[in-house]
Amino acid sequence: MQHLLIITHPEVVVDPHIPVCDWGLNETGRHRAALFAGSDQMASVTHIWSSAETKARETASIIARPRDLPIAFDARLGENDRSATGFLPPPLFEAAADAFFANPETSFKGWETARAAQARIVRAVLDITAQHKDGDLAIVTHGAVGTLLYCHLCGLEIDRAHDQPGQGHYWTADLASLRPDHGWRPIA
Repeated sequence: MQHLLIITHPEVVVDPHIPVCDWGLNETGRHRAALFAGSDQMASVTHIWSSAETKARETASIIARPRDLPIAFDARLGENDRSATGFLPPPLFEAAADAFFANPETSFKGWETARAAQARIVRAVLDITAQHKDGDLAIVTHGAVGTLLYCHLCGLEIDRAHDQPGQGHYWTADLASLRPDHGWRPIA
């Protein structure tokens, strides 16, 4: 049985002067990604797709390196668009993320809605999985995106209760049915 792995980038360098989509991994994040690259979960992966955002591209590159796996990029795998507010300090961001998930049809101060982000990511994943041939497939993305996809595939309402507990987690699904095997687990 082939599997789909949905992987989120681990810890990043937070810099309020740089657009969030351009943030890269910090030392801890790079270390955790390298540990995951050598894990049993990656043993049967034959191809990686990634969000075009820096932190996801860096994660994909690190986990691809030991097996020289090909990487493709799709901007539709990117985080929910929250450029309308730019950087928000952690307490404000957490409140905004709560509102994003609690009101999936409503934009938080110009953010992409949770429902629109979910539709985008579902279309992207269906397109990507339809063309995958052999072995397991890994998709490197972001927490909210992975959570929205998980909710859709499990038939759950959008709810932050299903969100990853921190950066750098993954879940797997049967590649044929796209039915998730389990919830979020840490990459390392």
